[in-house]
Amino acid sequence: MLLRFRVANWRSLRDEQELSFVVPPDEPTAAAREVELVDGPVSVFPLVGIFGANASGKSNVLDSLAAMRGAVLNSYAQWASYEGTEREVFALDAKSAAEPTFYEVDVAIDGVRWTYGFELGESRVESEWVHSYPLGHQQEWMDRDTSRKDVYRWPSSRVKDRAQLVRRTRPNALLLSTAGTDNHPQLSPLFHWFRRLWHIGPETERLQREAFTTSKLAGDQGHRIKELLRVADLGITDAVLDPSGKGAGAVRLLHRSAAGDVALDWQRESFGTRSWFALLGPLLLALDDGAVLLLDELDASLHPRFAAEVVRLFRDPLSNPKGAQLIFTSHDATVLSSPSGERLLDPGQVWFTEKDKDGATELYPLSAMSPGAGEDLTKSYLEGAFGGVPSLLEGQIVRRLGAGWEEAETAEGAEHV
Repeated sequence: MLLRFRVANWRSLRDEQELSFVVPPDEPTAAAREVELVDGPVSVFPLVGIFGANASGKSNVLDSLAAMRGAVLNSYAQWASYEGTEREVFALDAKSAAEPTFYEVDVAIDGVRWTYGFELGESRVESEWVHSYPLGHQQEWMDRDTSRKDVYRWPSSRVKDRAQLVRRTRPNALLLSTAGTDNHPQLSPLFHWFRRLWHIGPETERLQREAFTTSKLAGDQGHRIKELLRVADLGITDAVLDPSGKGAGAVRLLHRSAAGDVALDWQRESFGTRSWFALLGPLLLALDDGAVLLLDELDASLHPRFAAEVVRLFRDPLSNPKGAQLIFTSHDATVLSSPSGERLLDPGQVWFTEKDKDGATELYPLSAMSPGAGEDLTKSYLEGAFGGVPSLLEGQIVRRLGAGWEEAETAEGAEHV
């Protein structure tokens, strides 16, 4: 389970930013899960949402965690084909190119808390560290620092095959990547945690996700997928498969009509229906595996009611018994509460992104703004009480555009005089 994530010098995230699933002290909530750790229970949210204006850096938060995952899983095997590391530094400050990119996570695995992080320079891994808390206090398992003569420090004999790990790890590869690839007996659980972290964008691998949902429709998940299609109120009564089709092209959704159920060709289905269908397979897989799902632009092509149901799926222990987690981004403030006034997200689950005067993203939680217990979060957010909204006055675009047309017409008239 993910507890916290920190990143710095990655795209618009210039300064260190932290995203936390841990429930803030003294925040009343019914949404939290109690995670039993050796040093005592910790309350953790099953999902958090990131809101903000266009180009404020919402997607960059998700992308940076996905980039950390990619480095862990691929730096040993795939980065061998070229020099240097994969990173995207803050582009609006020339000094950032010489600074390392920083990543760190706190995670809970089988009741034990781990801290793992690293810093990537342009050509090599500058530092890397693994800390574990199996007895409730910090144990330093490995510390890598290229500024020292002895780059690797092993404070104890806890980690086996240390010399072989060091020998097999290139300067531009992570030691955890080497350990996981070699199925190291002690470090592999941490490596495999990153394999259960999945990233989905509004158009990311859409055809593959449609095909994956189709394969699940034909298997033991078929009844759940059909039920989620029905309750979405799309007028869908059933889903059948055409053996002659391939991928999602084999799906025929039955739609209610006055003349009875009508099966439509897949290409005639609406974009919203296909978006929902493409999401169902990965969504159910994440819930069944207890994975961490990064879902960019939850509201893209989905009605707010669909987005609210995704939130409820992760929030409710009945539909999420294995503690899967969701991080999503959205522009849609209605996800904060239902039409009846129910809060779908508690303040500690709501995060905002804003750009400062230098173009760097700042990430902060709604709980830091101390909203009132009965405050309408949707209304207050849209009114700008919490930040994270465009600095745009009503009618400003119309006035600017109108002024531009007037200036153009005046200039054109002057040319004809």
